[in-house]
Amino acid sequence: MTALIDRAAGLYPDSPASVLVCRNCGATYPLGAQHACFECFGPLEIGYDAERLSRVTREQIAAGPNSIWRYAGLLPVGQNPETRVDSGTGMTPLIRADRLADRLGFTAPLWVKDDSANPTHSFKDRVVSVAITAARELGFTRIACASTGNLANSVAAHASRIGMDSIVFIPSDLESAKITQTAVYGGTLVAIEGSYDDVNRLCSELAETDEFESTAFVNVNVRPYYAEGSKTLGFEAAEQLGWRLPQQVVAPMASGSLLTKVHKSFKELISTGLVDPVDYRVYGAQSSGCSPIAQAFADGVDTVTPVKPTGIAKSLNIGNPADGPYALDAVRSTGGAMTHVNDEEIRDGIQLLAETCGVFAETAGGVTTAVLKKLVESGQLDTSRETVLYNTGDGLKTLDAVSDRVAPSAVIAPTLKGMRSAGLL
Repeated sequence: MTALIDRAAGLYPDSPASVLVCRNCGATYPLGAQHACFECFGPLEIGYDAERLSRVTREQIAAGPNSIWRYAGLLPVGQNPETRVDSGTGMTPLIRADRLADRLGFTAPLWVKDDSANPTHSFKDRVVSVAITAARELGFTRIACASTGNLANSVAAHASRIGMDSIVFIPSDLESAKITQTAVYGGTLVAIEGSYDDVNRLCSELAETDEFESTAFVNVNVRPYYAEGSKTLGFEAAEQLGWRLPQQVVAPMASGSLLTKVHKSFKELISTGLVDPVDYRVYGAQSSGCSPIAQAFADGVDTVTPVKPTGIAKSLNIGNPADGPYALDAVRSTGGAMTHVNDEEIRDGIQLLAETCGVFAETAGGVTTAVLKKLVESGQLDTSRETVLYNTGDGLKTLDAVSDRVAPSAVIAPTLKGMRSAGLL
């Protein structure tokens, strides 16, 4: 990858991104295809030129496209519209959830940020749009990923849109709908006999081989750029609320990256003056079948102990979450909390969100809704503070989770007698 890294310095003349920064030791590196620190092996993230970020105005954002690229001035790539990969991702609905608020006893507004409305029906379109744009600017010719499902869908779809080769690696036991949705786009799909952590380990090894030198693994060698796409979930919520931050947010956690980047987006909005400072709290949600971050929070420790994932929330089943320690920092530093819920609570959460908001969420959304309810009941989340709940995917991807719970209210003959016999008249 040396040639690609050496070329990177000239790829971002208008970008506010300035360096890659180690999240552990603070070491800095030139912008390029690198994801780990050479000093301590810690993860790298994008560092920005504060002066360039401060030039971005609300008016410039409003004049931009109706997609995540309206925030190009706050992202590391995509300042040139011709290099962006824009599938119309972003500006998803922010739904005022009054009936859910009433059910849970909220006195302040409760909102659902519904990212199932993205092109491949999950928030992963955000991170992939940024990652694949970075991959093109860095000179890669193929895109790849390790995925628990939604990322696979998005990588395959984005690659097909721009005619780029793709190779996607998934655990072989994923939900059939997610496998089908990935395969239909025509790229290479490889199912691995193992967990997501096994898949991710293989992809990390492949990224270092000569045979994959021209391949950008969105969540490996271009991960610093990929992760920044999640910030747009925070940017959008603030803009849709009239350029103010919510006082509380609840987000699902797999690797923990989404939660940390929403937190980062809020800090950047405050530092640039795009919003007024707010004392906000960040809350995290996990499945009991894979809850290493929530368990570390409950135990009051900083070390996240890996687990073997189980349970129905497969999109959150990352047993060794890379961003776990940083998710703990985000939650603790804001005075928030995190917890986990079991499979039955997840199913209840899916139905609760559907019945009160008309939003059919996949299992990750069931986790987040059920955790919201649990945090309210335990007194850890304040119902007098304006709150945004993040739904990250569409329930059509995980139908099996609730298919045995719901059915037609009645099966009748097409007659009035049939209606009466069923008690419907």
